[in-house]
Amino acid sequence: MPLYPGTGARSERGVGNICNAPLAPGSGSEEFRRAMEEIVLPAIENFRPELVMISAGFDAHKQDPLAALEFESEDYHWATERLCAVAEACCGGRVVSTLEGGYDLQALAESAAAHMRALLEA
Repeated sequence: MPLYPGTGARSERGVGNICNAPLAPGSGSEEFRRAMEEIVLPAIENFRPELVMISAGFDAHKQDPLAALEFESEDYHWATERLCAVAEACCGGRVVSTLEGGYDLQALAESAAAHMRALLEA
């Protein structure tokens, strides 16, 4: 927010089941990792899911033509590691991952490989 699709404001909470951590255009690894550590991961831990589902989109990569964010491929490995650790603590390591977007083929390949590497290491 205000990036595509224009939703995801911090105040959007659904019925208490939504946690948004909006990043400003141009945000990179530092802002992303801080939001994950301070907002997203604690919210997941508090929710205590029975299954963690990852919608693995890579269009926030700095090389992606549609993104206004500056993520590195290694950020996706880091985030996947953290999500798998939460899944281990909350639900016996049950994780499902589905491929989403990514529109720079090189960045998509690198990021998807980093994500898969973390899943395999979990």
